[in-house]
Amino acid sequence: MSLIRMRWILCVVVLSVVSVHAQEVDDIEWTTYGGDLTSTRYSPADLITADNFNDLEVAWRLKTDNFGPAPEYNFQSTPLMVGGVLYTTAGLRRAVVAADARTGELLWMHRLDEGERGANAPRRRSGRGLAYRDDGGSGQIFYVTPGYQLIGLDAATGRRLSSFGTDGIVDLKQNMDQDIDLVTGEVGLHAAPIVAGDTILVGAAHLPGSAPRTLENVKGHIRGFDARTGERKWIFHTVPGADEFGNDTWLNESWRYTGNTGVWGQMTIDVELGIAYFATEMPTNDYYGGHRHGDNLYSDTLVAVDLETGERLWHYQFIHHDVWDWDLPCAPILVDITVDGREIKAIAQPSKQTWLYVFDRVTGEPVWPIEERAVEASNVPDELLSPTQPFPTKPPAYDRQGVGIEDLVDFTPELRAEAERIISNYKIGPIFTPPTASVPEGPWGTLMLPSQAGGTNWAGGSLDPETGIIYLYTYTQVVSLGLINDPERSEMNFIRGRASEVSAREASLSIDGIPIIKPPWGRITAIDLNQGEILWQVPHGETPDNIRDHPRLQGVDIPRTGRVGRIGTLNTKTLVIAGEGGTFTTPSGERGAMLRAYDKMTGAEVGEVYMPAAQSGSPMTYVLDGMQYIVVAVSGGGVAGELIAYRLPPE
Repeated sequence: MSLIRMRWILCVVVLSVVSVHAQEVDDIEWTTYGGDLTSTRYSPADLITADNFNDLEVAWRLKTDNFGPAPEYNFQSTPLMVGGVLYTTAGLRRAVVAADARTGELLWMHRLDEGERGANAPRRRSGRGLAYRDDGGSGQIFYVTPGYQLIGLDAATGRRLSSFGTDGIVDLKQNMDQDIDLVTGEVGLHAAPIVAGDTILVGAAHLPGSAPRTLENVKGHIRGFDARTGERKWIFHTVPGADEFGNDTWLNESWRYTGNTGVWGQMTIDVELGIAYFATEMPTNDYYGGHRHGDNLYSDTLVAVDLETGERLWHYQFIHHDVWDWDLPCAPILVDITVDGREIKAIAQPSKQTWLYVFDRVTGEPVWPIEERAVEASNVPDELLSPTQPFPTKPPAYDRQGVGIEDLVDFTPELRAEAERIISNYKIGPIFTPPTASVPEGPWGTLMLPSQAGGTNWAGGSLDPETGIIYLYTYTQVVSLGLINDPERSEMNFIRGRASEVSAREASLSIDGIPIIKPPWGRITAIDLNQGEILWQVPHGETPDNIRDHPRLQGVDIPRTGRVGRIGTLNTKTLVIAGEGGTFTTPSGERGAMLRAYDKMTGAEVGEVYMPAAQSGSPMTYVLDGMQYIVVAVSGGGVAGELIAYRLPPE
């Protein structure tokens, strides 16, 4: 045999092996906001590993500047990938964009200019994503506009579905069992709808409620719609009516005028059980409940309903009569675990309070005891708090709760002394210490930790279904809850504020830019749900430049502090992946942030790749044509929103 022929045969064999290997790597899609209907944010993809994460390079970038009248600097979307096409919301009008998942090339775009209705929307910008439905044909896309309209699109063309609603649109301000002004009514949604079979679930969100103008507001009822026609299938009254279960928890007929109590985060579905799960927010006025006495069911509640009928199957209220704005911000996560030899179909709800509440998702029974414990009463006029609140016994809180001297910054004795002086003007105490009226002589308010933003916020957590380990980002930031009476701003007895005699400089909760609470200010925690115990914790996010270079900290050994942000984690077969909140000066001298990878079992950092801005939307991943991609939304700090797709260099 000639040498040339031998080489030709060898080449054929090698190419055949490569071809077979490429064929063996199946495409892996990302079909819902949470990766799947159970909200695990998990992918079995394993081509990107600890050994090659640092080799990632940018495959493509999709900038969103031109999908609205001006650039957006808080781009929060998590895209989907189905059939080689990437779908995302983008831009200030919340356009829907389809792009080639290999190259980022734009395939089609759909937009709706809602005019005054969109301009008055309480939840504007591009939102957090959309939903895909497999209809047995070309596929369908559903999303909610800023002006609170549900739109159905053909996934192949971007054209509206003529058989859905009215020319592809369902007006969500109608058929909500209350009168809502179609232009100015205060209800909307940032979150993506969720679709299972022929049912679409849609939540409701409102303006931040620290200073409502009135004690009346739109009620955030939850609805299920027929995905084929757009007809309403059912409605769940999150503020129960006169003859409904839970109405007796709204005293003095406060249920008639109190609003909010919607679901502004994502929802979760168990298709096998036919159950939908959603976690609600608090009622009108985030910090004062004097106009809504009672426990206020279904606020701050995890609710399980029949997917097809909306019938309540079980519920659990996490906070009775919330005045801390610790509402439920994110999707509950479904997981099958084994506890003390017993197999349990469980559901785990992360929280702003940094408790992870775990239940049997069939019955609603807590997996570990949750105890009602006595808490402090309020001294604010006409406020009537619940005498007890639920305290989970396992897992333990995964970030700090309450404020004490031991929580104060201690980089130097001088900083500790100044921090102690600052908090002497405030009321401090354990979790559930109530807000207080702000008076010039003190207290100026109650110091609250976690803050009203968390703890855990809308990005939620991720889960490895093979191990039952959940991964949660949290940030540690203290805020003051002071209440004032201000008839010019609100008809309510109290709203959030500070005594006018106290300046913002005096009330600052930092010392020359250094937070009064010690780091880490951002962390990722792994919790083993089979044991109900914390497996590991690591600071997430590089130390900010202003801390690293602070003149008062020269010569002080500052460990990685972590960064404040609203960060979602992503799980793959071997890694936990998350980007940083905020930017810093990298070792190369560039200003930016890092997308970081951690070992799932130990928390050891195993890789990092540069991003030009902070992570502002939760990352996702997919495998296409034998290549794994990681896509993440970044924005902020003067950088307009964009999607960046990373992959390994082609061989």
